[in-house]
Amino acid sequence: MIEKAHKKCEKLYESTKFNTIKELFEYAKKTYPNDLAFKLKSGEGKYKEITYTEYIDNVNALGTALMSIGLTGKRIGIIAENRYEWEEAYLATVGGTGVVVPLDRALPENEIYSLIERSGMEAIFYSSKLDDMMKEAQSEKIGKLKYFISMDNEKTTKEVHSQKELVELGKSLIKNGAKSFLDAKIDPDEMAIMLFTSGTTARSKAVALSNTNICTNIFDISAVFDVNNKDVGLSFLPLHHVFESTVGFLYFASVGTCIVFCEGIRHIADNIKEYQVSVMVTVPILIENMYKKLFKSIEKKGKLGKVKFGLKLSNFLRIIGIDKRRKIFNDIHENLGGRLRLFVSGAAALDPNVEKGFTDLGIDTYQGYGLTETSPVVAAEHRTVAKLGSIGKLFPSIDGKIINPGENGIGELAVKGPIVMLEYVDNEEATKDVMQDGWFLTGDLAYFDKDDYIFITGRKKNVIVLKNGKNVFPEELETLIQRIPGVKESFVYGQEDEEDKNDLKICAKIVYDKESIKDEYGLTDVEDIKNKLWEKVKEVNKSLPKYKYIKNIIVTDEELIKTTTQKVKRHEEIKRVLNTKLSTIAQNITKKLQ
Repeated sequence: MIEKAHKKCEKLYESTKFNTIKELFEYAKKTYPNDLAFKLKSGEGKYKEITYTEYIDNVNALGTALMSIGLTGKRIGIIAENRYEWEEAYLATVGGTGVVVPLDRALPENEIYSLIERSGMEAIFYSSKLDDMMKEAQSEKIGKLKYFISMDNEKTTKEVHSQKELVELGKSLIKNGAKSFLDAKIDPDEMAIMLFTSGTTARSKAVALSNTNICTNIFDISAVFDVNNKDVGLSFLPLHHVFESTVGFLYFASVGTCIVFCEGIRHIADNIKEYQVSVMVTVPILIENMYKKLFKSIEKKGKLGKVKFGLKLSNFLRIIGIDKRRKIFNDIHENLGGRLRLFVSGAAALDPNVEKGFTDLGIDTYQGYGLTETSPVVAAEHRTVAKLGSIGKLFPSIDGKIINPGENGIGELAVKGPIVMLEYVDNEEATKDVMQDGWFLTGDLAYFDKDDYIFITGRKKNVIVLKNGKNVFPEELETLIQRIPGVKESFVYGQEDEEDKNDLKICAKIVYDKESIKDEYGLTDVEDIKNKLWEKVKEVNKSLPKYKYIKNIIVTDEELIKTTTQKVKRHEEIKRVLNTKLSTIAQNITKKLQ
């Protein structure tokens, strides 16, 4: 069967094509010289502002200094919380010095050491929060690592370089005629970035991305999203993750957006308000929790009826081409700083009710889809392409098809185009597993509808296959469970059916929010909470075909094990569930023996 060509996102805006990330940041300096690139908190009520001219001059200086100390062509790591110095170090590396290797600072120490060794990095930028770890790495002589560069030290010592002093050194070298970094020749199709996958189901792989990969993705993003130099973008997701680094860092820089940094998950609402954030790249769990808290606050203030009436009025006006959302819901917008207008969500499925809810209030909320291996964005919704539950349409530079579709059209999504990675570094077998005649196999099950919108139904590895041959997608059931009031998150899995050892029964682990459960149902006892949630799950079951019925639940207030981009580590959760079950069995046996 010949796969038909699927319609892609239309190009809505003029976008600049860059061959390299170096061209991108030089363009930003030339086009937005006096616009703010960063607004950084420097004390209570005090801020440091950095223009694009200052920013890129510092990048050029740091790159020049790195080359002067012998790092030309080397692999250079970065490990730190989101901050200005992280982005400066990244550009100074990919702008002509060598290959950048961003690392996840939340990983256990032994895993970080393993990645340092596997990557072959010879230098690493790090923050003072990791001083002890880096001292040990230095004393243990891990891998090829020789150069340690502190983002916080004021002065260079025999053991550790100061990033601040390297910038000053570079400025002095440029003043005296050094042009090694400024004139560096970059092959856009060679590896420029080495990213380790999150390893949610297996040992992490090292993904090799090129300038062409990243710049093509930025070109596509610019063609469909209208973010500009009047916007303020909140950097919340970890920068080592390609979703944040491509969209919330490099894309924002390409359009002159001012970047501000979130101080932590508890401070998101305050940071949005104080910086007057207008755009944000985020993940479903964050945006869904914000939505629940917002409406809980509205309900407590006795304004729910007024808001519901406003929604009806606003939606009617929009049908006839009149958009008064921001005026009707002005109080809500003012509580969010007054400028918030756009959420772009990725990394997992977003609840369609939340997407519609925020959009109806005047904060346009779009879902995108991508992977580390695709630089990352493959498809997204936007102003003229939006359908609840979908991930939008393919980006302009991407082709897509469904491999081995079943009767319902669902099969594995495969994509092709200049955003697809070069390879998994030093792992030819893994590379061959995901590449098929130039097509990258995403591992996600999906289908195209009649209008060429893409719907992701679940991860291929996560599908629960029942004895009758039916497939159950855990993600679908998790979305339904998470709509139950008081539920924070959930994890659906298959477990051996005691009545038929050759079959599986569908089970769910439900994480509840103590405060919400108490407010909603007046319950505090765990057994009472379980009974109430089981009642609600039975109601969910009534909306499903029988083979999808959830037949057992575990309830807890302890969060699921997740990656730093809030993806559930399913293999870890399965282990935890099994261990809990074995522990319960052992306790029951002990009680009987007593």
